[in-house]
Amino acid sequence: MTKVLLTGGSGFIAAHILEQLLAKGHSVVTTVRSEEKAAPIRAAYPDKSAEELTVVIVPDIAKPDAFDEVVKIPGIEVVLHTASPFHFKFTDPKKELVDPAVIGTTGILKAIARSAPSVKRVVVTSSFAAIVDEARLSDPSTIFSEASWNPVTIEDIHRSPATAYRASKTLAERAAWDFVKNAETTGAKFGLATINPPMVFGPVAHHLASLENINTSNERLVDLLKGKWKEAIAPTGQALIWVDVRDVAAAHIKAGLEIPEAGGQRFFTTAGEFSNAELVDIVRRNFPDLKDRLPGPEVKGGELPNERFKFDNKKTSEVLGIQWIGFEKSVVDTVKSLLEHGA
Repeated sequence: MTKVLLTGGSGFIAAHILEQLLAKGHSVVTTVRSEEKAAPIRAAYPDKSAEELTVVIVPDIAKPDAFDEVVKIPGIEVVLHTASPFHFKFTDPKKELVDPAVIGTTGILKAIARSAPSVKRVVVTSSFAAIVDEARLSDPSTIFSEASWNPVTIEDIHRSPATAYRASKTLAERAAWDFVKNAETTGAKFGLATINPPMVFGPVAHHLASLENINTSNERLVDLLKGKWKEAIAPTGQALIWVDVRDVAAAHIKAGLEIPEAGGQRFFTTAGEFSNAELVDIVRRNFPDLKDRLPGPEVKGGELPNERFKFDNKKTSEVLGIQWIGFEKSVVDTVKSLLEHGA
């Protein structure tokens, strides 16, 4: 049994990490922003003692000292840092996205270095957003891999909401790697790994409060089930690759607790390409009783563009040893879970 600190415990990915950690018999301390977010987690695991599961309130991860106290809980060996904003509902990108992402990451690393000598490994949830180069999304000669870095800078954040989000993830991940690289001055005595997923689909954890809190990637499925695509299938967008949330959760646990050689590495967790056209086809085929909500076979849209980037994540697949969940299973499981939550 390993004692793990999991930040952002009410998030879409973190909820699955929590479920898998507890199923494997580990002890978890998880942080959330409010008692309102803590209560459903405690209610979901009524049989867990305080030794097995502790929920701690950290109201504002953008405060430099936000994690100072929680890291002092004795015996923590691994930190899985998932807490970071991912939404496009902001007016000031630096204050609402970049600062919470960067300060939240450097703040927890400083707290660990200062007060948690038992921590051996930190895993930070980064994103494909920190890998991708916006200018090369439609370039078939570009191959994005674990070695690729988004060239975005703080000066670019006003270009668009998507650019601001990508900058927040890139700058936070760079800050984390710089922190461990400069261990002589920062005092870091732990190894670091990052998990870099693209679009994340998959079932919502059973204690999700409402569809209003759905993760951004799954929003398109909610729109489909609400009949918003009946007349026209929405464009797939620029992020043409995806992964199932259960595989992302497993990647955090493998990199943090199970695979020593994962230290010092970035993991580009993706199962491959997808399109909204394929997504609609899967739902139509597997849920015939929903046909009144769905676009008919004659409705076009959502196809993959002819000119698009390529990717190579062989290293991630080999080191982590994950057999990626397929798109059909992921979509079917997601739709079932969304219907259970009232979609």
